[in-house]
Amino acid sequence: QVQLVESGGGLVQPGGSLRLSCAASGYIFSAYNMGWYRQAPGKQRELVAAITSGGSTNYADSVKGRFTISRDNAKNTMYLQMNSLKPEDTAAYYCNAVLRRYEYWGQGTQVTVSS
Repeated sequence: QVQLVESGGGLVQPGGSLRLSCAASGYIFSAYNMGWYRQAPGKQRELVAAITSGGSTNYADSVKGRFTISRDNAKNTMYLQMNSLKPEDTAAYYCNAVLRRYEYWGQGTQVTVSS
């Protein structure tokens, strides 16, 4: 059974940092392209950052220079280091895994940036 479990969300002040984790199980983690998406209330889900099975990364323009995506294939875990957080980063953050026609989602973790 495939599972993606996000953790690390919470309430943080503007300018602060958080690190999200996505623990995967039930499939060959290293073979999958992975990504972080977010969805704010009333808005569509959007790609924040992605990392391929080979380690190549790409970022949404809104987070470039502030967020860093990484993966540890030995631990079956993906991370999102978020620095210089802004109120507009407030959203539910979701972990995604894709390989050809196979796609999986986590349940999400809430990030709230507010003073």
